Amino acid sequence: MTHTLHDHPRDHAHDGHDHGHDHGDAHDGGWAWVRHAVSDVFGAHSHDAADQVDEALEADVRGRRALWISLGVLALTAGIQAIVVTLTGSVALLGDTLHNVADALTAVPLLVAFWLARRPANERFTYGYGRAEDLAGLFVVAMIALSSILAGWEAIDRLFHPREVEHVWAVAVAGVVGFCGNEIVARYRIRVGRQIGSAALVADGLHARTDGFTSLAVVLGAGGVAAGLPWADPVIGLLIAVAILGVLRSALTQVGARLMDAVTPEDVRRAREAVSTVDGVLEVRSLRLRWIGHTLHADGDIVVPADLRVAAGHDIAHHAEAHLLEALPRLTSVVLHVSPEGTH
Repeated sequence: MTHTLHDHPRDHAHDGHDHGHDHGDAHDGGWAWVRHAVSDVFGAHSHDAADQVDEALEADVRGRRALWISLGVLALTAGIQAIVVTLTGSVALLGDTLHNVADALTAVPLLVAFWLARRPANERFTYGYGRAEDLAGLFVVAMIALSSILAGWEAIDRLFHPREVEHVWAVAVAGVVGFCGNEIVARYRIRVGRQIGSAALVADGLHARTDGFTSLAVVLGAGGVAAGLPWADPVIGLLIAVAILGVLRSALTQVGARLMDAVTPEDVRRAREAVSTVDGVLEVRSLRLRWIGHTLHADGDIVVPADLRVAAGHDIAHHAEAHLLEALPRLTSVVLHVSPEGTH
């Protein structure tokens, strides 16, 4: 007997406790997103059950909000840098400005992926469109690799073809602006990505951090030029290009693991423990978890007493699902096969 939970997995209670959710955001006025954005950046959160909302919907909203806010921050950062480029003629700062524009544009495929993930499953895509988010993560990884290549190329070009930079102090200030803007966006994207379980959003945050490194190279290079060391700019640029490769490795690990359906052993342990503590479950034969976008899915096989009626087995499976949903906040669907004791 197989018991399946889908579509609205959290609209139930178990063990006498109500697992209702507060959908107050819909009535909280236009400033609700500001409160959530500040909470995301500084890590504040509530454990009050009355403040909880539907996990899957909230994750989607928070992901798209993080992308739009970071897009605005990076657009402002690039705009400030572009003004300084026109005043100083700094090739290094021009390259950094272009990096920031490219980083801002990586939000576009992720926004498309989040939009696709909201579409319902159909006869062709029976698991829905959540995997589009993971594919967008591959695009972000490619952009990080491109950033490393471009940073290295520009550094080598400046090493062999030195250029005079005017208003060095303005270049340094613009570099600081670029670094701060990218680091703020990186922290925000990574924090929200980890909270909602989006590997693609985490990778995009790491991409913003690589552009922050490039901005920092502009600052250090400007300091070297001001000190009479014209070679400092390209040498530091090469070091930053190598540092970006380290960030690339981290992003590739995140996205690659998600595409390979990797989960943490701790989540598996918690899931098994949640199911095995349900009255009537004699054994957990198998339990598998997988991510699809930023939602978690589970399927397993549990053993119940052989003399139970079908309805009783159904109730046990339902309670096991409730325990799983409570133990794994990002879980949105569960499929459990119920096997009578003594069968294989």
